[in-house]
Amino acid sequence: MSPVRRLHLMARRERRRGRRYQPRFALSQIAVTSLGALCAVVLLALFSLWSQHPLIVAPLGASCVLLFGYPGSPLAQPRNLVLGNGLGALVGMALLACIGQGPVSLALAVAITILLGQLLRCLHPPAGGLAFLVVYLGVPWGFLVFPVLSGSVLLVLLAWGFSRWVPGAALYPRHWL
Repeated sequence: MSPVRRLHLMARRERRRGRRYQPRFALSQIAVTSLGALCAVVLLALFSLWSQHPLIVAPLGASCVLLFGYPGSPLAQPRNLVLGNGLGALVGMALLACIGQGPVSLALAVAITILLGQLLRCLHPPAGGLAFLVVYLGVPWGFLVFPVLSGSVLLVLLAWGFSRWVPGAALYPRHWL
């Protein structure tokens, strides 16, 4: 068998394995979840304008992907979202206060956030992004309240309401704590 043929067969086998592993979504579900994320980000932005407090940062957009795109995931549950994001911001701020900005503190922020998230069973992937962002931007301690904790809690409440009020939306959450 030629190397090209072998490579082609290996690629086909790998594609089949990936298709079996990845979740499938119905078109109606895709429409509903996209609408949920759109509404959540728009509402967070409007709340930010109304309250004069920033309630949205990029990692909260990543949290929306989990909350609305795959709400049944253990990583999308309220405990993971709120505690994970809060923990990520707290770790970043502590490192910023202790060793300042730099490549080592950026790496430590993400690594420690993962470590603590796994130990405390509140792992949330966007929390690593928050820890990174805190160190990279050198944000003040108030960042923990606005936008991290307040934005995370609002996202959970919006996802909960959306799952109850919109036909076709997946039930959220599976558990609170």
